[in-house]
Amino acid sequence: MANVVVIGAQWGDEGKGKITDLLSRSADVVVRYQGGVNAGHTIVVDDKVLKLHLIPSGILYPDTVCLIGSGTVVDPRVMLGELDMLLELGIDVSGLRLASTAHVTMPYHRLLDQAMEQRRGARRIGTTGRGIGPTYADKSERNGIRVIDILSEDRLRDRLEGVLSEKNAILQKLYDLEPLDFEAVVADYVAYGKRLAPHVVDCTRAIHEAARARQNILFEGAQGTLLDLDHGTYPYVTSSNPVSGGACIGAGVGPTLIDRVIGVAKAYTTRVGEGPFPTELDGSLNDHLCDRGGEYGTTTGRRRRCGWFDGVIGRYAVQVNGLDCLAITKLDVLDELEEIQVCVAYELDGQRIEYFPSSAEDFARCQPIFEVLPGWQTSTADCRRLEDLPTTAMSYLRFLAELMEVPIAIVSLGADRDQTIVIEDPIHGPKRALLSP
Repeated sequence: MANVVVIGAQWGDEGKGKITDLLSRSADVVVRYQGGVNAGHTIVVDDKVLKLHLIPSGILYPDTVCLIGSGTVVDPRVMLGELDMLLELGIDVSGLRLASTAHVTMPYHRLLDQAMEQRRGARRIGTTGRGIGPTYADKSERNGIRVIDILSEDRLRDRLEGVLSEKNAILQKLYDLEPLDFEAVVADYVAYGKRLAPHVVDCTRAIHEAARARQNILFEGAQGTLLDLDHGTYPYVTSSNPVSGGACIGAGVGPTLIDRVIGVAKAYTTRVGEGPFPTELDGSLNDHLCDRGGEYGTTTGRRRRCGWFDGVIGRYAVQVNGLDCLAITKLDVLDELEEIQVCVAYELDGQRIEYFPSSAEDFARCQPIFEVLPGWQTSTADCRRLEDLPTTAMSYLRFLAELMEVPIAIVSLGADRDQTIVIEDPIHGPKRALLSP
């Protein structure tokens, strides 16, 4: 039995969906513990591209229970759209569970998110405009609507009456927007609640029943370490805690329930939205990585910013999350390059530093210090064993493992399920994977 957390070790978009899908084969329960529809997983199965925002990718396995935990914020309109898409594809969704205590994204959250971002102008954060931040803000202010509230029209009316009056005043007086109609909002969300009701459960109880039954539980984080509200590149972060510790809070479990933590990182680095990015590339190299890697956001379609692998934020992710091993994705994107650079340290105000600065202003002044490695200039897409990889590709992976001081257990070489090298089973295998520093 093993309970595992899978997290992003960069700024998100690392390919966690594919890795979670792979690990879900060994999981009885998959738990999404934070974030909302600002996250997105793209999974390719039998040449079909599935884009999921809330529902864990484990839903593709009929015997796996998929639980959306209390730490998430749920837009029921989007979730029902995903359910309908899966049903149309003939996928069994009876294993889907939704925490009764998860908070609900309301229409005013989306409107406020977009209006606030527009007003920030040059200081914009780069949010997706999906209402995630305002939903979490209402949760913290104890002014939120939870899933359990939309299951009862009387309870929803009671909870929403004062809240909507306040939100309409802000929309009208501060942002010059039209107010929302109380009755229309109630009607919409009561209808959502009726459709979602068969999936709603007590999240904590469901997880602990699975733990008592000695089932394998996979905790799935959205976004990535550097987008963590407390430990990321603040203020250019999300509104929740994607780090491994967030699994305990968002799912309602103690840290002793977690057996190991797996980090997912691309063989290069990307980020979407605003904020400092020391290894960011421009010109033809940026275009090459973006086009070869299909670097467009699952949720927004925005083109991602691309750069060389950053070992400084990589080591930071190892420390913050307590990573046991890594899954390296999109190694094949580097196949055509003659040489590859890796950031091993920063220069800040004339001094070499090997740590991640806590100030966004300091981080913006960091200049990357690179080591140059030879490329392999041959396709890795058909490699299925470690020994199939070109020697220089193996050397590159060993360099990353040594730089980040953590072993690599999985290497992904494309979007398809079978384009994967599993060096060591990260759930049932020994703690130290074979490709170690």
